[in-house]
Amino acid sequence: MFTGIVAETGRVADISRTHHGIHLVIHAANTAADLKMGDSLAVNGCCLTAVSIGSADAEGRQAIGFDLLEQTWKLTNLHRVVQGTRVNLERPLSFQGGLDGHFVSGHVDGVAIIRQWEPRGADWYLEVEPPAEMMPLLVHKGSVALDGISLTVASVQEKTFSVWVIPHTREVTQLGDRGVDDLLNIETDLLGKYVDRLLKARGL
Repeated sequence: MFTGIVAETGRVADISRTHHGIHLVIHAANTAADLKMGDSLAVNGCCLTAVSIGSADAEGRQAIGFDLLEQTWKLTNLHRVVQGTRVNLERPLSFQGGLDGHFVSGHVDGVAIIRQWEPRGADWYLEVEPPAEMMPLLVHKGSVALDGISLTVASVQEKTFSVWVIPHTREVTQLGDRGVDDLLNIETDLLGKYVDRLLKARGL
């Protein structure tokens, strides 16, 4: 379980195909501290399991290896990353402190397409188009995770929804590398999914 508060960005060091599927290696600093094999790490909002951890380099970055299933590779925007791509990283939620953001499972629902991404005043306006079946799960002032970032839905249109992004969030995440037509991993609010399932089960 995560909160959607990105700790840092890492960089893709290597991508290769193995008999396990796809092997992804990411260089990370802060989020790699005390990380052990078998631990979870959210990469662009996708919960992955560390299968290898290398020694820190001169800059304090460690190489963390992950094995991805074909389904994970195809369903998320990780299939578009290349060597050097920045990715958002977050360690799992700890109940020893406060809870920022919202509950994020790390189970990506799909990808959304950026339709608008531009500065407006001091902040940034982001409008994205998710798969049509996700639109009922998005509500005004509700929570949504985009590439693992906890954001508040500002408005909902027929096929798209929008969020506002403060400069700090744009600077400390890889949103600063994004542009129109890029793909963002999307995870809708868990509570909304349960409500939607309950209503459908009752024929409502």
